[in-house]
Amino acid sequence: MKDLYEKMIHEAMAAQKADVETIKKKRGNSFKLTDAKVYLDAVSGMKAIGKQSQAVIDLHKESVKAHYNILSKLTKTVRPEDDPFVEHYQTPVILEILYEKDPEFKKSVKAFIAQIKKSEAIIGLESTRRYGGFYGPTCVVDFALVPGSTSNVVNQILRNTSIPDDHKKTILAAKSWGMNTSYGVGDVFAHAIEGGDTLTNAVKKEIEMLSSIYDHPVRAQAELMESVGQSSFDVRAYMDQYKTAMKPVVEAAIADKVHYANIVTIPAYCVGDVAHHISQSTFNMCKDDMVMGIIEAVTDVIEKTLLDSVGKIKTPEQLLSLATGASAAATEYILELDGFNALMIIDLLTKRYHNYVQLYPKRGAAAELHNCDFMDMLFRGWNIMDRSRKLRNGSGTDLKVTVSGLPVDLSPVLSHEIINNPQWYAYPACAITVRMSALMRLADYPCLLTSEPITATLMTNIIALKKDVAAAPARICKGCASASCVDFRHEYCQYREAV
Repeated sequence: MKDLYEKMIHEAMAAQKADVETIKKKRGNSFKLTDAKVYLDAVSGMKAIGKQSQAVIDLHKESVKAHYNILSKLTKTVRPEDDPFVEHYQTPVILEILYEKDPEFKKSVKAFIAQIKKSEAIIGLESTRRYGGFYGPTCVVDFALVPGSTSNVVNQILRNTSIPDDHKKTILAAKSWGMNTSYGVGDVFAHAIEGGDTLTNAVKKEIEMLSSIYDHPVRAQAELMESVGQSSFDVRAYMDQYKTAMKPVVEAAIADKVHYANIVTIPAYCVGDVAHHISQSTFNMCKDDMVMGIIEAVTDVIEKTLLDSVGKIKTPEQLLSLATGASAAATEYILELDGFNALMIIDLLTKRYHNYVQLYPKRGAAAELHNCDFMDMLFRGWNIMDRSRKLRNGSGTDLKVTVSGLPVDLSPVLSHEIINNPQWYAYPACAITVRMSALMRLADYPCLLTSEPITATLMTNIIALKKDVAAAPARICKGCASASCVDFRHEYCQYREAV
């Protein structure tokens, strides 16, 4: 298995470094699609070995290839306001291919849509709770089943739908790691009631919206993009060409008996580095040396940690846990250098969230999603670091930080020139909040800390070993930061009740 783990690490770090090195080189400049070619090149090196399914690997590779090539034909750049959506055009297309290829699956989706229309009580309740901030900060498009998320609501409806279990899992996966349109539950409802509509009509409009993203997902996504003024490229042309490119890849995956739930997720979560992570918004954010330095250092912590333990890793899942745990520990450690910790940030962002709800009742459904990612990552890192500090006690020895029983190498943080010289970026005698303030910039955009390219690459490798098992959404308790520290919302999670 060591060969497999080395391959997984190499592929994941190649994806991450393609992003980080390009951003460092191009930050402050104007973004062009060709800047993201380096990520396509990195992904093109992925391959199946041993018992891995080549069809699964191809869903990842060919989606990135199609995404880059199609965007390059349609535009030379993507404006910041449009870049979050570039990873939302894939799942709608894949779903419609499955509708065409499998009439029984399409029949199940029709039954699910009928159940949506019977679920006024669930949809009304959940939309009201999201609008009013009942759950506290929540990720409406979470990859798990947290309270207030779209997948949580979809799961509740699916539990009342009489269709095959595998079809239920596919429908659920398509609105978790798979991004079936950019829509998040409750958005239409909020705008309707703020616009003067009755609660009854607002719920009716919400039901119509949720139904449409499954009934005709490609059209629904195009209409959503029109409603927000997307102008960087022709989204209908993109999805039409993407369908042509991916149809044979999906057919091969079906023939290889890859679970539909994996077919609808893999092509979407791997493409965001092209025009989203490598993008104008990222180039702008990373003009700040400390922000760039933190991303670099955390990347190096992940790589050194994984390479140091490659001979000790026992399962692919442990490798993934080590990668994400190392980044969480490193980020919390950087925060602690300025005397802050996760609990302080969770308190701050949760209090801010409740004020934000009152200030902006028509806030975008996704407004706080990355704040949630950031808090969850920090909270995990705090638990790791807190355990390590308690074990060290007063011995004065170096911290021995571990994740899943394996050591985390924090030396890249300790040796990074920028991180260790905050006085270069503030009034020198008072430079005690520089690193924390840079992390607060990353609180709105922690994708390269969590890290999405690493997680996506490792997950595809894991799914390639278990192609017939639905991998998404994560059927585990995430230990949500806000729920663990401030908000009492555990009973509203659906992870134990997942279809």
